[in-house]
Amino acid sequence: MRRTLVKKLIIHLVLLTLGAAMVLPFLWMVSTSLKGYHEVFRYPPRWIPDEPQWRNYLEVWKLAPFGRFYVNSTIVAVITTAGQVLTGVLAAYAFARMEFAGRDQIFMLFLATLMVPTQVTLIPTYIVMSRMGWIDSYKSLIVPFLATAFSVFLLRQFFLTIPKELEEASIMDGCSKLRFIFAVIMPLSKPAISSVALFGFLGSWNSYLWPLIVINSNQMRTLPIGLRYFVSQQGGGSEWHYLMAASLIVMLPVLIVFFLAQKQFIEGIAKSGIKG
Repeated sequence: MRRTLVKKLIIHLVLLTLGAAMVLPFLWMVSTSLKGYHEVFRYPPRWIPDEPQWRNYLEVWKLAPFGRFYVNSTIVAVITTAGQVLTGVLAAYAFARMEFAGRDQIFMLFLATLMVPTQVTLIPTYIVMSRMGWIDSYKSLIVPFLATAFSVFLLRQFFLTIPKELEEASIMDGCSKLRFIFAVIMPLSKPAISSVALFGFLGSWNSYLWPLIVINSNQMRTLPIGLRYFVSQQGGGSEWHYLMAASLIVMLPVLIVFFLAQKQFIEGIAKSGIKG
């Protein structure tokens, strides 16, 4: 009994230490974003500023067109996420429920694309976008990411846990396959779909390398690129309180989305691995 208690205590201490190591940098960023210029470099440093400078966020908003960056990131993230969910559901249903020649082999080949580094596909994808005249447009930011192998894999694993008797009963009642997907499969798969949506949204919102390559104009920049623009051209790199305020502005929607979908996300990941 005592040994078990000591073991649990050690595990909790380790988890608390790791949790603090991850949370403290974020708290320091929030603290720095509310300080004045001279207070940032005070020694010894203080966690709580003498007088919180809430106007730092307004100044940041004026120094760079973050409103436009927000609009661009929102459009790209929402459409990309919706595309990944839709294509993922349809493809996952085909691999999980439909019988056709070479189904498992095609699925394994599909999964093999997950092992290909994203950097390898950048040049050929850029050439395709360039020849289609989509450089510096929403199309170049959205179309290449409307379908992913990961979303198909995750949803397929979840669909395999849904009893086939439901589909058989639906077909006997005259339900088509497409109607069965949208009326039965998708409502039952909310946790998995939430996980796919969250991964897709986070990946699109935080994407840096691809937008950096295909976007040339200031009006088409997304938030990560806009933040880099702020650092290099607006002096944000030397004024840490403004840089931290800008970083918080960029990451705030991600935190909100994660906390709202946290329960569904964990449930979807857990249930998707029940059956292979």
